[in-house]
Amino acid sequence: MLRNALEGLTVIDFTQIGAGPTATMLLADMGARVIKVEPPGGELGRGLGPGWLGDDSALFHAFNRNKLGVCLDLKSARGVAVARRLVAEADIVVESMRPGVMARLGLGHAELLQAHPALIYCSISAYGQSGPYAQRAGVDGIMQADAGLMSLIGVEGSEPCKVQAPVVDVMTGYVAVVGILARLAARGRDGRGGHLDASLFNAALALQQSSLASYLADGQMPVRVGSAAPYAAPNQAFETADGWIMVAAYMPDRWQRLCDTLGVPQLIDDPRFATSPLRVANRAQMVQALTAVFVTRTTDAWLAALTAADILCARVATYADVAAHPQVAANRMLAEVAHPTLGTIRMPGFPLDSAATNAAPMRPAPACGQDTEAVLRGLGYAAEEIDSLRECGAVRCAQPAA
Repeated sequence: MLRNALEGLTVIDFTQIGAGPTATMLLADMGARVIKVEPPGGELGRGLGPGWLGDDSALFHAFNRNKLGVCLDLKSARGVAVARRLVAEADIVVESMRPGVMARLGLGHAELLQAHPALIYCSISAYGQSGPYAQRAGVDGIMQADAGLMSLIGVEGSEPCKVQAPVVDVMTGYVAVVGILARLAARGRDGRGGHLDASLFNAALALQQSSLASYLADGQMPVRVGSAAPYAAPNQAFETADGWIMVAAYMPDRWQRLCDTLGVPQLIDDPRFATSPLRVANRAQMVQALTAVFVTRTTDAWLAALTAADILCARVATYADVAAHPQVAANRMLAEVAHPTLGTIRMPGFPLDSAATNAAPMRPAPACGQDTEAVLRGLGYAAEEIDSLRECGAVRCAQPAA
């Protein structure tokens, strides 16, 4: 089972907010022992709401399950010394500092790889570790803008829009994990680790594989067409009597079945709509003709009729719809995590082999400094040393809530 796939590996997580925590969460979901290192006041993601679970944001809980939590002051020489001791026993380091910061702390990839050649060290940054933008900070929304993604979203004439879910952060996390797993496979052959350079900017570009490829092929700027696909029609949302339904019927046989099901067979041979490219060119007229029929019945009625005709369709769902979706339940994609004070927390689960992987118990996101003392003891620190580190502020120890 994937929940056991990475057992025996230790990951040191120097990341915060979205992209890095996504990567380390995925590694933890697959069985790695992930030690999340936060500053004494906790990472920035704990305060990003609304959406709160206790004192911390739902975002923090969602991205940090299955991890141990350690608080170190990396501005302190003694805190850095503890971090280096953690790394000495680790297989993987993931960090999301601005390029150069980890090196200035004595925790950079060059220094650590020289000391530990088998270490896999993944840096996650806004634009990458080199190049003219390397020292620029950036977050999901900035990347959606700078990589062109926002130019695709919305309708012509509207203000710029972005995907409200942090898709670039999450994509970057997945890209980082792909690289880490590839490095692990290579290390199994040659025993060597190495440095990985993952960036939000590159991940945002990769998200646009088809759209950017189209532009590079013909130089035509994409037109913002709302829910529609720029390359096929009909492939968009239509208003119904009580909501919206997404329909993809651009294939020749499905276009014909759609027209028959809607009771407008005359549109099949209409020269404006004879092929998908023609329907793209005459999209406004096609939408007007189809909407006039769709608004006469409810979404449920159309879902039943179109599904019976094997036409691809779906309700334009709210999150309330998603939470009650029967396939979400079948896939166990809303994982349940037992928290010691908050009770059962629900969050999106691991997406691969989901029914089996998400059925296994999950560890809740750690309280700030929850596992510091236990981890330090595991590294061989004596009780007096831990007390000394705590008293000077190099570490923060906090017991998990009962």
